[in-house]
Amino acid sequence: MSMKRTKPRSSGKSQDTDDGGFWLTPSEPEKSWEEQVANKADSEFVAYALTTRLEKGQLVTHSKFGKGIVVHADASKVEILFQDGKKKLGHGQPG
Repeated sequence: MSMKRTKPRSSGKSQDTDDGGFWLTPSEPEKSWEEQVANKADSEFVAYALTTRLEKGQLVTHSKFGKGIVVHADASKVEILFQDGKKKLGHGQPG
């Protein structure tokens, strides 16, 4: 007598999808927050908003996290380095 085994449910997302390297760590070490942000003038920063389109290297200021720099960007997500660490946020969303 054979027993039928059911597959475990999945979330629908494949674990081994290629996201184009968006979240992969770069081969060269990133500069620290202090090296990239600390001595910049306030006028160089744009206020973060979900509707704002951001680019890699852009300086931003966030109401909760403070000053940061965009280290990765794709169509709908950005990774921003803040003094307390990196945060993944949305961007460029219609308002």
